[in-house]
Order: sequence, then structure tokens, then C-alpha cells
Amino acid sequence: MTELFGTGLALGHYLSLGAVLFCISVAGIFLNRKNVIILLMSIELMLLAVNINFVAFSREFGDAAGQIFVFFILTVAAAEAAIGLAILVTLFRNRRTINVAELDTLKG
Repeated sequence: MTELFGTGLALGHYLSLGAVLFCISVAGIFLNRKNVIILLMSIELMLLAVNINFVAFSREFGDAAGQIFVFFILTVAAAEAAIGLAILVTLFRNRRTINVAELDTLKG
């Protein structure tokens, strides 16, 4: 087995961790359709799983392109979190709820 990061863990271990995190995030999205905060956290966890895979492949192949993509993904994730929380605060101020089922109508 190929050593990765000098810790005795192979590429498959990191890919398995990424797959487990991705599956947890998909389950969080499909099982919880009521709480917007948990939906946002599940999306962030999904991006984290992708980042782990990018870094693992980048280190395995000795190419820095995967790590550069991680910086772009982190930038998008930070913007998504900031905009998502701003929308969430605005919705809570207007509707007094963050239940997704009750946010099905948009009014101008």
C-alpha cells in the first residue's frame, strides 16, 4: 500500500472517509427537510468530503492542482454560508419560523 501523508494511511483510507462524510451529508439532506440550518450544515459537510478527496489525490499524484481547487471550494463555501445565514435571518424576521415546509410561498 502506498503511504500518504507519512501516517501509515493509504489513499483508500482517505477516500473512504470522504465517501462516509458524503453519504452522511446526503442522508442529512434527504432525511431532514424541515430545518434550514441542518440543510446548510449538510451542504457544508458535502463540500468538506469533496475537499478531502481533492487533497488526497493531490498528495498521491504529487500535483498541487487539487489543493488549489480546495481553496476555491472553501471560498465558495464561505460565501454560501454567509449568504445562506443572511437569508435565514431575514426569513426568520419576516415569518417567525425556519421550517422549510412553511417557507413554500414567496411574496413580494
